[in-house]
Amino acid sequence: MDIELPRDEPIRFNRLRQKVYFYEFRFDRIHIFSRKKWGVRPVAYDWQDLIAEACSVYAPMGNGGVVEKVLIAVRKPGTDEIIDRLFFTHNIEDGKRYWEIIRLFMQQGPDALPTFDRPPRDWDNDFELTPIRRLAPRVQWPEAIDRESRTGPTAGEPT
Repeated sequence: MDIELPRDEPIRFNRLRQKVYFYEFRFDRIHIFSRKKWGVRPVAYDWQDLIAEACSVYAPMGNGGVVEKVLIAVRKPGTDEIIDRLFFTHNIEDGKRYWEIIRLFMQQGPDALPTFDRPPRDWDNDFELTPIRRLAPRVQWPEAIDRESRTGPTAGEPT
């Protein structure tokens, strides 16, 4: 049986604050019934502390062969020590494209982004999803993180 991370792990990029907000899904393969080691944890990191990592692992499971994915690694400020890794995408080529788009946005703003043929998908109102996915709980950011991730810093407020 293949076990993968859930699809809905939104990421918010706030260019004005130079922060990135993750709705991180935590899991523990050893303590599979633990309520403390499983669940959602919203976290925020400074943009300058993030790097993308591509990795491939041989996984002799249902899909067999090599499993490739891209993770976002969080460095401890001022060092190269990795303090957290967050899932980004299952495909290295998609990961490269997405990471370049994100870098353009964070460094130059929305005017630097390419024009897209199709609008972004609205996961909350997409009727192509299976009934099980439609019954899944909606993303609920904590009030303080929701407000901070949607706004820029006010005068005198540290970023």
